[in-house]
Amino acid sequence: MHILFVTGEYPPMQGGVGAYTRELACALHDLNVRITVLTSQRAAQPNCAAFDGCIRVLPAIQHWDWHILHTVPALAAELGADWVHVQYQTAAFHMHPAINFAPWQWQRQGIRTAWTYHDLLPMYLFPKAGWLRAWVTERPAHYAERVVTTTEADRQRLSRRGINVTSIPIGSNIVSRTFTPEQRRARRQQRGYSDQDFVLAYFGFLNQSKGVVELLKALHQFAQTHATARLLMIGERIGASDATNHAYAQKVESIIHKHRLEARVQWTGNEPDAEVAADLNACDVLVLPFLDGASLRRGTLMAGLANGCAIVTTTPQAPLPELVDGQDVLYAPAGNVNELVAAIQRLADDPVLAAALRQHARTRSRLFTWPEIARAHLALYA
Repeated sequence: MHILFVTGEYPPMQGGVGAYTRELACALHDLNVRITVLTSQRAAQPNCAAFDGCIRVLPAIQHWDWHILHTVPALAAELGADWVHVQYQTAAFHMHPAINFAPWQWQRQGIRTAWTYHDLLPMYLFPKAGWLRAWVTERPAHYAERVVTTTEADRQRLSRRGINVTSIPIGSNIVSRTFTPEQRRARRQQRGYSDQDFVLAYFGFLNQSKGVVELLKALHQFAQTHATARLLMIGERIGASDATNHAYAQKVESIIHKHRLEARVQWTGNEPDAEVAADLNACDVLVLPFLDGASLRRGTLMAGLANGCAIVTTTPQAPLPELVDGQDVLYAPAGNVNELVAAIQRLADDPVLAAALRQHARTRSRLFTWPEIARAHLALYA
């Protein structure tokens, strides 16, 4: 079987959808599936071959405009691809509606299309577009032969429209590592932390949906009674797809300056996956205060589970039976700084609970391994 993935981003571009596509492609390759990835020219690497390990990568798209209605079927025919599988997030395609109309056009040309919604956020079309934005966002689901969502909530939303949808959660794009107490102490020392420091961590890009402003306010409040409180900001600050991240980053910087948190906050910048895993193992609490609630579509949450973090995150907007409050993670209401501080305080006061959360996190992460995710996709194609 030969699958042509179409994705707006792919490594070395920074972005969760690109990292997901790479992991899924490699896992499918291990099941004897041929994979070609069509992506943005921004993913091109000078003086590099056209292969990312076992995956053929074609960084050929300059603009995700109406030309893709014709270039993708032509490429699929040239490759002899059995499926064209779009990894969709509107920001990765620069919010251009062409990709949303593609399955309708490709169906008329005999192309078998699969479509993964990494979220159902509507694109910006024009002022006062209103209901049209949601209509354009959901249009591919009516014409693609296979439709995948990464969360059960999104599956239910599309199912109410009479669409047959399969929910397949994402996995962690960060390797799972387990540190001994000595290795953990050494990593903390590398970051300048002592055994007495209480280290909060955040992992991911700065984005207005991720609650970093609330996290910084919580740090300021928590530090009033915990002089050793620190915050490690893990990873690249701004991703490749969402232009609003720049403005949000400036807002974050202003909050840090306002509350004089410069000495408490450390930024790692972009670093290899193994180094990210090391930092996750070194922290006391991973805080992921998503304003839209915890979700299995969040690769940073999956990375925290895979690396055995004691996680404080926000109450899911939709049922999330895979993660039990007080057993696998601690929840706080989205946007509520006081409750976020209370959850962090609870773990600071109860090391036994924190240790139990770490153990349960690793156990839960086994539900979301890439081999299982790849097998679910193989069944979907079949």
